[in-house]
Parts: sequence; structure tokens; C-alpha cells
Amino acid sequence: MTVFPPSSAHQNHPRYPPWIQIKIPTTSRRTRIQRFADLTGTAGGVEILFHEDQRPVQVARARPLRNVTSKENAVNPDNQVNRRSFVQGIGAAGVGALAAGSVLGSEPAIQEPAANPEAQAAALLPLRKLGKNGPMVPMLAMGGDMEGHAAPTLINRGWSLGLRYFDTAQRYGGTHEEGIYREWLAKHPERRKEIFLVSKDYPTKGGPEQLLEMVDQRLEALGTDYLDLYFIHQLCPEVYGEQSVEWGKSDVFKRVAEKLKSSGKVKMVGFSCHGGPEYIQNAADGGFLDALMVQYTPFYERGGAFDKALTACHEKGIGLIAMKTLRHVGNVPKRLPEFEKLGLSTHQALLQSVWSDPRIASICNAVRNTDQMKSSIAAAFSYKKPLEISQVELLRDAVLASRRTMCPGCPSCDAKVATTAYPFRDVARYVSYFEQDNFSQSRERYLAIPAAARDAANSNLAALRDACAFGIDYPEIAARAQRYFS
Repeated sequence: MTVFPPSSAHQNHPRYPPWIQIKIPTTSRRTRIQRFADLTGTAGGVEILFHEDQRPVQVARARPLRNVTSKENAVNPDNQVNRRSFVQGIGAAGVGALAAGSVLGSEPAIQEPAANPEAQAAALLPLRKLGKNGPMVPMLAMGGDMEGHAAPTLINRGWSLGLRYFDTAQRYGGTHEEGIYREWLAKHPERRKEIFLVSKDYPTKGGPEQLLEMVDQRLEALGTDYLDLYFIHQLCPEVYGEQSVEWGKSDVFKRVAEKLKSSGKVKMVGFSCHGGPEYIQNAADGGFLDALMVQYTPFYERGGAFDKALTACHEKGIGLIAMKTLRHVGNVPKRLPEFEKLGLSTHQALLQSVWSDPRIASICNAVRNTDQMKSSIAAAFSYKKPLEISQVELLRDAVLASRRTMCPGCPSCDAKVATTAYPFRDVARYVSYFEQDNFSQSRERYLAIPAAARDAANSNLAALRDACAFGIDYPEIAARAQRYFS
């Protein structure tokens, strides 16, 4: 590392200080930045201009060390935890009280990043145990389905900010996202053992047994020889038929899971659930899956079917990952005075309300830009204890008062999926992606639905709206989809 006076090209640029410029090779840049900041005592007050082959490529500001995690605390691909850093898995204590509504739940097992003089410059996120036999994983995962042009930058930025849990799938990024991860891992092969990598597949033709063939395609696409977690993607009756509700406790899926893990190609097996709570409950009854990803809202009915299914999985040692936690919130105010006093935006408070459930190991958070990423990461670092019941109720009131597009999963909507011709949940999801993120693939996915199924006149969407516990206006959403995508 060499310190230079600024080049003439950058002397007057508002982003580059006129008094210093630091040339750092792109390799190991963050460690060198932090070492420079520590040695000079200027952490937080120096901007660094990165160079690659004499070409300026990025500007960053050195920051003080914070919650640095040593290498021994990184996710271990062999599902082992260092004895010294081991924290007992999430217990069921507090769940009963949660159902009773008296408290939001006892504090789950969290492993805080610990300072270490030989640690990396980037602070790693706090960890929670994923299921009874799983590893410690970051409490925030970087969700996939990113826009192709933005994905490489977002992945690199996520790594530099301490993200080590990456979620992708065969269909993400128009089927190209796994290839972006392949290139990233090829460029940084040492990072593979430091991350928790998840992918998913659609075994629509052969059911769970098809995974035994598909897994090799996932490994080839990602350029790795194993997955930390392998999911059936979007398990629900709309995609796999009504009989798919039994897969979570079927002998066929059990044998498939055992073969996948014994092959060494997969560490953990499960499914991402887009169906009702009966899918989650059946997984608990089967007891052989390692983890589930579930659509989650902190406003679920206490003691209802969803709540009971989560508790059953948790007691069986099945890890639970929350998804779509911010999709259902609608246009809530960005800030509420009660949470602003705590230094939280409304969306950060919503994330913390999910972490307040001791059954949830991690949140898979969709990322469309670096601002979203930074906000979510800040929420993870600032989480110290469960939110109060009154705070969660305040969030619920704000959400119910907003214009919402997605139901997070109420008994009525879950029950009507199989008997309603119009794919209202898929349409609501595509509209939400389009409105919240201007997601370019929303139109493509909507038009991939058969034209007859997209005809809302064949279904009583008003009855769906009136029965939905969250009051989702399905007729109006269908009209918006028609206006946006047709």
C-alpha cells in the first residue's frame, strides 16, 4: 500500500479529498484500508480511492473497527461450530408465552461477532443456529432474483458489508443469476468456505425424486461441489398440485433427502413454502427435513394454524427462515416517531419484529440496491432484544392503514388458493415486485400465466378481498396488473 498526493484528474473532484489519495490493489483491499485507518488514527475521516492497473475504480471511507468477527466464527461448511464460540440452539422457551400474547418471546440464541486483532476488516453479521443439527448462520440472508446488470455489484457489496449467507435459485435473474455467482466464486475461490450458499429447483415433472438429477445442474451452474442448503422452490398447490401438501412427510422425499446428503453434494434439504400452514405442519410431522423458508409476518394469529406449525417445526429441530417479510407492508410511512427515537426506520423495525420471534433463525431479504442492503444490515447489527408487544401492534396498525398488495398468509387466502382459478397470489406478488422495485421481470412472469387463467372475470375476487384478514383488494390488484403488464 502506498500513499500518494492526489492526481490532477481528481484534485478538484468533490468526492475526492484534495489532500490524500491511497493506492491499494483490489486484492485484500478492505484489510489494508482498515490497517491504514488504525495506524494513522484517521478511521472515519479518510476517503480511499481504489486503483486497479492504475485505473480508479471505487471510492470508500475508512471506518473504525466494529464487531469484527474472527475466521473461526465464520459459517463452517462442515456444519461444525468451534467449541469456544458455540452457542446453544434456539430453545422453545418463550413460544408458549408468545402464543398467549404476554411477551413476544425470549431472546433466541445469537452469536455476536467478537473483536479479534487478526480479524477481517468487515464486521460479520450476528449468527443464529439453523435448526437442531444445522450450522450457525447469519441472521440476515442476501435474497436473490436480482436484476442481471446489478447483481455482480450487489454481491460484491454484500460481501464487503459482512453478508455471508447468499440465496439464489435456478430461475432467478432470468435463469442467469447462478452464473453470476459462478464467476464470483471462480474469481474468489477462497470465499466458498466462508459463505452459506442456498439454491432451489422446481421438480415439477418428477416430484422430489427429480432433485437427484437436478442437483448436479445446480452445482455446475454455481461452480461449486456442494450446496449448504437445497430447496424445492415455491412448494404450493398452484405449482405442484394438491398432492404436494403430503411431500413434507412422504417416504419418497425422505429417501431423496438422505441420498442428497449422503452424496456430499448437499448439507441440508428442505423447501421454500408458498402454500398454507398445512405444508409446514406436514414437514414437522415428517421430521426429516432440515430447514424451511416460509412467508412470514409478525402479525400472524397467535395460536392459529401457522403459529402452531412453526412451533411444531421448531420443536422437531427444523430450521426456519423468514421470507417476504417486507413485501406485505405496503406504503407504510418510512419513519414512525416511536421507532425513530430508537434510531430505526419503519422497515428496520419490521425486520426486528421478525427477529423477535425466537423460532426464526434468519431473514432472507430481497435486495435491489445498496441502500436497501445497508438499511437491513444496520437493522441486524442494532438488534439487541425483542420488540415489545405494544411496538409490534403499532407496526401492525401502520401496515393495516397502508395500501397493501400482498397478503402475508391468512387462513382465508390460504384456503382459497386451490379452489380459485385466478392465480391471485402470483399476480399480487408480481404487482408488488413491480411497484416496490420496478422489477423488469414482473411483466414477463405475469404474461407467462396462461391467458385464460389471467381472466379475473372467472373468479369472485371481491369475495376473496372481503374474507382476507388483511383486506387485500384483489379486484383492484387484478386491474393494476392488467394496466401494468398487458
